[in-house]
Amino acid sequence: MRYYIIAGEASGDLHGANLMKGLLRHDPSCGIRFWGGGKMAAVGGTLVKDYRDNAVMGFVEVLSHLGSILRNLRFCKEDILQYRPDAVILIDYPGFNLKIARFAHERGFKVFYYIPPKVWARGESRIQLLKRYVDKVFIIFPFEVGYFKAKGVDAVYNGNPLVDNIGSTPSVHMSREDFLRSHSMTDDGRPLLAFLAGSRRMEVDYLMPRIVRTAAILKERMGGRFRFLLAAAPSIDPEYYGKYIGDSGIEIIQNDTYGVLSHSEAAVISSGTASLEAAIIGTPQVVCYGMNPITYFLARLVVRLDTISLANMILGRHIFKELLQGDCTPEHIADEVLRMTDDRAYRSRMIKDYDDMRAMLGERGSAERTAADIEQFIKGL
Repeated sequence: MRYYIIAGEASGDLHGANLMKGLLRHDPSCGIRFWGGGKMAAVGGTLVKDYRDNAVMGFVEVLSHLGSILRNLRFCKEDILQYRPDAVILIDYPGFNLKIARFAHERGFKVFYYIPPKVWARGESRIQLLKRYVDKVFIIFPFEVGYFKAKGVDAVYNGNPLVDNIGSTPSVHMSREDFLRSHSMTDDGRPLLAFLAGSRRMEVDYLMPRIVRTAAILKERMGGRFRFLLAAAPSIDPEYYGKYIGDSGIEIIQNDTYGVLSHSEAAVISSGTASLEAAIIGTPQVVCYGMNPITYFLARLVVRLDTISLANMILGRHIFKELLQGDCTPEHIADEVLRMTDDRAYRSRMIKDYDDMRAMLGERGSAERTAADIEQFIKGL
């Protein structure tokens, strides 16, 4: 079998790597050509484009990068025609991938969508594109099962692959002392506070100044009570964080987000996959997010949800607080950090809700089951 996989973001790189492992376990001789990142490259195959060169989100931001997006689309189509895969597998990244779905389908390629567009939030018209141009859709959130069924899409739910990722990460199971030692740090006994500023530069540019000011406020109120750890996203150079951190006392840890979350008392997180990861791990969190004011205004016109965090969506209620746009201030973030660490009833309720959410995500082995299904669907088709 020959597969062409397209992932356009850090979360897609993570899920793509797991899916590739599953495909290779079922067919060790299969060929894989992909758009993705370091996690997928570590599994094998041939990296065509690194997602870090293409990751753009937001109405205004997409318009400013339209030329490069169109060039990438043309290149991708030509590359698929040259490679002639048995299947094209698309991972999230809908603005780009839905165009590729149509192109590949019209030229006779089998098309599978792993983690489809979040049409339940906005862009419901895309459902017709999924029906028309995708042979099979694979979903990773339990609440999507009923939604897609009601819309006439035969979607397959095999559980959520993050359960495997987290469970197989060594630092999650270490003692706190061993975790810090593995990053050449000594344990001074202070509670750890995790900061996750996002996987795109525009997210980092928005949140890092607020994170640095939050750290200063917590120092003013609590002295040196907390030790601040920033989990660096693999898509961002550590030097990029450095221009914000200065003498704030925030320490950077690379390539171990799960370890940082596992050993922290609480976390300040940019919305996205990291928020769901924190919920699976069980770390109390506050989600903080903002963007270009024009983009935010337009997004509010089309997004139909009262929450932006996947863990809240899965459980169907607000497990943790979301501070969005104007509410995302250092003062509000600091207030919520202290509530999560000092209000025992509030903290315990959040952790209990995490337990309920995890029970809905399914057993381990999600990506491998999806890989097996893809192989069987190709043979059946």
